[in-house]
Amino acid sequence: MASALVVSLGLAGPLAAEPPPFDQWLDGLRQEARAAGISEATLNAALTGIEPLDRVIELDRKQPEYSQTFWDYLNKRVTPERIERARKMLHTHGALLGRVEATYGVQPRFLVAFWGLESNFGDYTGGFSVIAALVTLAYDERRADFFRAEVLHALHILDQGHIAAADMQGSWAGAMGQVQFLPSTFVRHAVDFDTDGRRDLWKSLPDVFGSAANYLRAIGWKGDETWGREVKLPAGFDWDLADLSIRKPIGAWQALGVRRDDGSDLPSASLMASIVLPAGHTGPAFMVYGNFNAILSWNRSILYAIAVGHLADRMIGLPALSTPRPAHETPLSRDNVMEMQRLLSSLGFETGEPDGVVGSQTRAALKAYQRRAGLPPDGYPTAEILRALQLAGPAERQTN
Repeated sequence: MASALVVSLGLAGPLAAEPPPFDQWLDGLRQEARAAGISEATLNAALTGIEPLDRVIELDRKQPEYSQTFWDYLNKRVTPERIERARKMLHTHGALLGRVEATYGVQPRFLVAFWGLESNFGDYTGGFSVIAALVTLAYDERRADFFRAEVLHALHILDQGHIAAADMQGSWAGAMGQVQFLPSTFVRHAVDFDTDGRRDLWKSLPDVFGSAANYLRAIGWKGDETWGREVKLPAGFDWDLADLSIRKPIGAWQALGVRRDDGSDLPSASLMASIVLPAGHTGPAFMVYGNFNAILSWNRSILYAIAVGHLADRMIGLPALSTPRPAHETPLSRDNVMEMQRLLSSLGFETGEPDGVVGSQTRAALKAYQRRAGLPPDGYPTAEILRALQLAGPAERQTN
């Protein structure tokens, strides 16, 4: 979603101050909202009778037991049914999407791809009261300041008459409408493309597409470029080059032996590109361009960004990935990843506090371990690497 909320698990320490009673806290929020110019009518409509939602806190704290593999993630989101429906939507709303493209410079197929992934083409925009969800998260101390600001943005949206409080429904984290904007994203980037005086991301497709395109343009989207493509890497490829921080002209990748997935030469366009390996060195490789980074600004997940790009490709008839899915995959659980982090740290490859999340520090530690072990240093955690760490760990720790 555009909000792209990535919340780390972290409870308050034993010395954290007790929060004030909710009624007292809510009075303070009302006072702050009044000072920000929110009308009393809006405050009464939005905050009267409101209470923290236990389910929101439960979902905020919940972490998936198992990580999704690249293939699981992609195949659940870019299904034959979704591809076919996306094609129909691209045709049905072609005239509107063309007007949006002319205004904001974002290709229609990408707008439909975001729409399909965010809300299944508007079928599901969330069943939580946005105000109640945001108030719950603002009262909770974990990310109180962030969500308090989002509550105030949401109240401004109500006060401006874009939607009624009872109709402001969204996700448990406060993302709203058919493209799942947080209130702050709505305030900065939502547009009234149908010119009816309201910015309606729930029911107005002109506003939905226009707002998504306006946001994408603001975060760097280039209307004359695509997102990337699957490629084949040469034997002996330097795996350290597979990193979003490394950008080279397409011609430089060609000189290093990178080719299209069918073995033919890369395009002659003068774009800067990076190589990403979402499933490690045994999975598909992608050459990605500037628009891929724009997708990551919308949602920080590399898997999400590839899903958006691949769905956009498939709806215009481009083929499925050429790299086959492996016959057997073993997803790692959070406990597996935490054990891997502890073992890496014990060998001198610092991962930080074990949290079961494969972030940049864990990937860097994995790469360093893989180099020392003579493995392709792709930074990708697998069950095989965990077993190698379990077996080699004790002996290596004795010599360190």
